[in-house]
Amino acid sequence: MTDNPTGKDYVGSDDLYADVQRTMKLCAEMNTGYHNEAEIREYLRQITCSNIDDTVRVFPPFNINYGLTTRFGRDCFINFGCTFLALGGITIEDGAFIGPHCVLATECHPEDPATRHSLLTKPIVVGRNAWLGADVKVLAGVTIGENAIVAAGSVVTKNVPDNMVVAGSPARIIREIKANK
Repeated sequence: MTDNPTGKDYVGSDDLYADVQRTMKLCAEMNTGYHNEAEIREYLRQITCSNIDDTVRVFPPFNINYGLTTRFGRDCFINFGCTFLALGGITIEDGAFIGPHCVLATECHPEDPATRHSLLTKPIVVGRNAWLGADVKVLAGVTIGENAIVAAGSVVTKNVPDNMVVAGSPARIIREIKANK
């Protein structure tokens, strides 16, 4: 536990806080001015300390608080204005599309006010070829299934099965994906 300037205790270490600060600095640099796709991918490599395939596309501004637990698959696309709260780990699998202004939040706080200043985390997975429409919110611990579609404006609180369309707040299954034959 480390103290913040308000005097409240938060879970974390000085090393974790340093990694968050490093990530925020890199994001600020990436989101300032124009950078071509190759430069954006280089920022993402530095943020995640991992390989980012040359097929990955991210349109800034893009905000992430912790890159070391975030993975981007081949041919994935992240549109403008997305925010990843990633301490719990975020995996974007091959071919996934994430629309503008989506929020993926692996972090939450306990309901009990006595412990609310601690942080709980659970990973998020966006499956292969999944598509999140504009302004979708995905909460901690959720897996979006392969080929699934999450309608714009939805709040996803539970896992989404493969090949399903979900919508609403909270998101509910609408129907199975219609395959072209």
